[in-house]
Amino acid sequence: MPELPEVETVRRGLEPVLVGQRIVRVEQRRADLRIPFPENFGARLTGRTVETLTRRAKYILAHLDDGSVLIVHLGMSGRVSIVGRDRKPGQLGEFTHNQGNRDTHDHVVLRLESGIEIVYNDPRRFGLMDLTTSAGVAAHPLLAGLGVEPLGPDLTPVLLAQHAAGRRSDLKSFLLDQRIIAGLGNIYVCEALFRTRLNPLRAAACLATPTGKPNARTSALIPHIQAILAEAIEAGGSTLRDYQQADGSMGYFQHRFHVYGREGEPCMTPACRGKVRRNVQAGRSTFFCPICQR
Repeated sequence: MPELPEVETVRRGLEPVLVGQRIVRVEQRRADLRIPFPENFGARLTGRTVETLTRRAKYILAHLDDGSVLIVHLGMSGRVSIVGRDRKPGQLGEFTHNQGNRDTHDHVVLRLESGIEIVYNDPRRFGLMDLTTSAGVAAHPLLAGLGVEPLGPDLTPVLLAQHAAGRRSDLKSFLLDQRIIAGLGNIYVCEALFRTRLNPLRAAACLATPTGKPNARTSALIPHIQAILAEAIEAGGSTLRDYQQADGSMGYFQHRFHVYGREGEPCMTPACRGKVRRNVQAGRSTFFCPICQR
C-alpha cells in the first residue's frame, strides 16, 4: 500500500497540472471502488475548479471552488496518472505519463480545461473517492479519528510520551496506530526504529518515563521519523509492486532501505555482526537487527 511519502509524491506531481484548472468532463466507469461513489459524482465535479490540493495522512484532498472537497485514497494498488493533450509522454506539469490505450482498470477520468486528463487506475479496487464540504472535512468519518501529522509541529515528545505511558502493546504496532500518528506506515516505521536503535518488539511504554514524561528514546525517535519521511519524499517514494509516481516513473527510496525487505542480510551498521530478522506483527512483516536494536 502506498504510504505517506508515496501519497505526498503523487500530490506534488498532480498539483502543477490540477490546481487552478476547471474540470470539464468526468468519466465514471463503475458504480464503486472500495465504497460506492457519491450520488451524482460526475455531475458534482463537472464545471468545478480545483483551488488547492492537500494531503491528510494517506488521503489526497482536492478543494473545489464551490466549497466541496474531493477525498481520494489510493488503497493497495491505486494509481493516478496524468495524460497530456497529444497522448505523448513528456515532463511532469506539461504532458507527462502516457498510458496508451485505456486499460480496463481505469475507473475514473477527469478531463481538464487544459486538455490534460487525470486517470485513476485501480486493479484491486481497494481505493476510494468521496465528496464532502470544506466545513465538514475534519469531521468526515474517514478523517475524524486520525492523529497528528508526522511531519507537522504537533508530533512532539510530550504527545508521544503521553500516548505511550503504560502501553503494553509493542512499539511497532503503537507507531502504526493511525489514531496517534496519521499516515505513518510499515516501511518507514521499520526504518525509523532501526535508525533509533529501538527493537520493534519492545513495549510502547519504553517511550515514556514512569510518570508519563518524554525520555531520551522519545526525543531521538521523532527526528528520525521526520527525516526518513522527508528523504523518502525527496526520492519520490518507494516502489514496491504497484506504486508509481503521477508521471509514471518509479520511486527510488527502496534503494536506501537499511532493514526493510533485507531478511537474512548483514546489518548495515558498521562493526555490527547481526543479520536482519523478519517477524510478523499484526499480519505485517517487521524487519530489524536483533543486535543493534534493543
